[in-house]
Amino acid sequence: MRIAVLCNPGSWYLDDLARAATLHGHQCMEVRFPQITATMAAGTITDTDEVVNDVGGQLAEADAVIVRTMPPGSLEQVVFRMDALARLEHLGITVINSPRAIECAVDKYLATARLLAAGIPVPPTVVCESSESALAAFESLGGDVVVKPIFGAEGRGIVRISDPELALRTFRTLERIDAVLYLQAFINHGGHDDRVLLLDGEVIGGMRRHSQNDFRTNISQQGLAESWIPGTDDIRLARTAAAATGTCLAGVDLITTPDGRRLVLEVNAVPGWRAFARVNSIDVADRLVTWIESRSGHSVATTD
Repeated sequence: MRIAVLCNPGSWYLDDLARAATLHGHQCMEVRFPQITATMAAGTITDTDEVVNDVGGQLAEADAVIVRTMPPGSLEQVVFRMDALARLEHLGITVINSPRAIECAVDKYLATARLLAAGIPVPPTVVCESSESALAAFESLGGDVVVKPIFGAEGRGIVRISDPELALRTFRTLERIDAVLYLQAFINHGGHDDRVLLLDGEVIGGMRRHSQNDFRTNISQQGLAESWIPGTDDIRLARTAAAATGTCLAGVDLITTPDGRRLVLEVNAVPGWRAFARVNSIDVADRLVTWIESRSGHSVATTD
């Protein structure tokens, strides 16, 4: 089986997946989004008349595709990338996560709306485009908010604002660059959040992340991780959140309010597992390769 990994240059995840794939007798291939090509010409190329490939010719040979990054790009580039992933699915290739799931999870507004519609408790949130509307939201959310890029990951670009003058300056700056303003009420989560990692609805495990000197607990922002066992209610919330966003490999982040309520903060459709695997002694890459085998009809290789 050949597994294409859409990743950044020098990706640790490519190395980890290649290790796991080799143990199963399979091959991992590195592919980058800017290298993708799509060719269509009726009756002149293949039986399907459509090929989605990359400049190295590896993507068309893949039995499965694992998406490990979504690099910045223009609106046209991002739409093309999602369309290409959807066409790969149409051509019978297993794609994890699916483009529909990625589109939902990376769009904080859409993801939060889907979670709320599924009956999942989320932090009070306002999304708008004007600084005037954002300032009104700042006040309605208690004058202490977290402003996030509507598209973003790993805690980048997130700021906490509790000063009205700073809030107005920030909102006007974002308005001038045509950004969408995404505001959530700041929740005092006690300096930690919890992640449930799921694969096709099954719990792989849990991880608790602690912040050192920041309200953000992301490992990429110098957060500290430890093993954590999710309870029944947390698992139910995580499974419902993953289903609401259509995410197969899902990192569901939960926080606890000062009065003890559990909220779902976000669903990550390209979840990292480097720290998770270390603190839990779980081979996530192996689990993922085994799952892909079950979907693609390839048996697990055995060794003496």
